[in-house]
Amino acid sequence: MLHGTMPQTYTISDLAKEFEVTTRTIRHYEEQGLISPRREGTNRIFSNRDRVRLKLALRGKRLGFSLSDIRELFELYDLAKDEKKQLEEFLAKLEKRRAFLEQQREDIEVMLNEIRFFANQCRRLLAGKNNEKKERVA
Repeated sequence: MLHGTMPQTYTISDLAKEFEVTTRTIRHYEEQGLISPRREGTNRIFSNRDRVRLKLALRGKRLGFSLSDIRELFELYDLAKDEKKQLEEFLAKLEKRRAFLEQQREDIEVMLNEIRFFANQCRRLLAGKNNEKKERVA
């Protein structure tokens, strides 16, 4: 096939291999309306648009967005006359996600400090017990 003469198409296996996900994941994203391959018999034929949307959806999931968040962003993109509304919505979602992750990081730091504190207490108590054993043996 010559480039530019026909749109590039992909099988479900092509995309699963490229993005290192299962075909089940891709079918799930299709069920959620994130991608919409055409059918040839029982085979799914994915367009470049499906490939890009799958890539964006997987990236969104890694950033912690839900599939419904990702779907909303895709719908905004599909309906937008210009990108301003879509970009503003995406920015708002990014800010919300950032704030959540920063709070989560703060909570984790507090928990790690507590774990360090109790671990040190345990070490001191164990060291004390070991000294008691040495004193009894001597």
